[in-house]
Amino acid sequence: MDSSRKQVVLVDDATLVLETYARVLRPERREWELHFAQDADTALQIAAQHDLDVIVTDIRMEGKDGFDLIRALQASERTARIPIIVVTGDTEPTLKRRALDLGATDLLTKPINREDIIARIRSALRLKAYQDQVEEQMRTLDSQVRECAWALEQSHRDIIWRLAKAGEFRDDETGNHVVRVACYARAIAQGLGAPTDFVNTLFQTSPLHDIGKIGIPDSILLKFGPLTPEERNTMQQHCNIGATILWTEPRAVAVARRREASGQNSGGDIPKDPLLHMAMSIAKNHHEKWDGTGYPEGLARDEIPLEARIVALVDVFDALTSVRRYKPAFSLEKSVEIIQKDAGRHFDPELVAVFDRNRSEITAIHNELQEAEAYWNPLAG
Repeated sequence: MDSSRKQVVLVDDATLVLETYARVLRPERREWELHFAQDADTALQIAAQHDLDVIVTDIRMEGKDGFDLIRALQASERTARIPIIVVTGDTEPTLKRRALDLGATDLLTKPINREDIIARIRSALRLKAYQDQVEEQMRTLDSQVRECAWALEQSHRDIIWRLAKAGEFRDDETGNHVVRVACYARAIAQGLGAPTDFVNTLFQTSPLHDIGKIGIPDSILLKFGPLTPEERNTMQQHCNIGATILWTEPRAVAVARRREASGQNSGGDIPKDPLLHMAMSIAKNHHEKWDGTGYPEGLARDEIPLEARIVALVDVFDALTSVRRYKPAFSLEKSVEIIQKDAGRHFDPELVAVFDRNRSEITAIHNELQEAEAYWNPLAG
């Protein structure tokens, strides 16, 4: 088969009609590959084997008629856009309207002369060529959109990583804390069976849980020894500071965003990124406790967003297993024991159960990242 020739199928249950088609269209065989079918099933078999450009079909046929053929072609994504020329000797208007309603693109009434059928087929071929061009443009556009979306996501990840690392520079003893928290949080969310979008967003935003610490004075953040009640209250403000950084827009920024979006937005508030919303939720609520004794709002149980409950657990686990200026690193066994003891008090008991079921993966993450370089960035992959 010459792939450069257009693929045309002619369907009629009368042998004489097909022979007439073959005779009058013989000069077009240089450009068209002609296929002949005496019933709808044969036409569908041809459609399954070839990328067709036009189908010319009779309506009244033995067995499955032309309407059945049109319905079958329209039901398949592969064949739904093939132009269909309906040929009938019936002049009943309702029959023609029915064919058009089902998806036929053109109508011919018998008897057919050579000039008419060639002109109609050429017109249908032009339609098919235009459809193919549009589909190719759409595929190209879709590919470009996916590439842009991927690049934007990578940019978001990189910005989040750099912002999280900026917060850690003021408290550098935590090392790869934000990396470990992100990986632990993802493992817990996956073990819980959370939706993929939630898991991915949690992985990207959990490194920002302590970003509010950049607003805490060094005299408190880096203090050796216990904090006074006043200092502890100041330290606890990092949750609200983080939420403010991630969610509240300075008036000048809000005005600039609205001006930039003028003509693209009907007015009112410009929607904020769901990524920032989850980051804000985590930053504000990751020190809340299951029994309501946490801060800053004293939320309890399901009042605490799921993402914050997950980060609350893995944040404490990583602190337990890491060296701090006020304590040595606890063993994995002791750290797990502390987490389990606080199930139902500090931590969501269901999440502690997930943590326990996935302890081998948590341990593997801990061992893999414990000695990782401070600037290693798994969020970029």
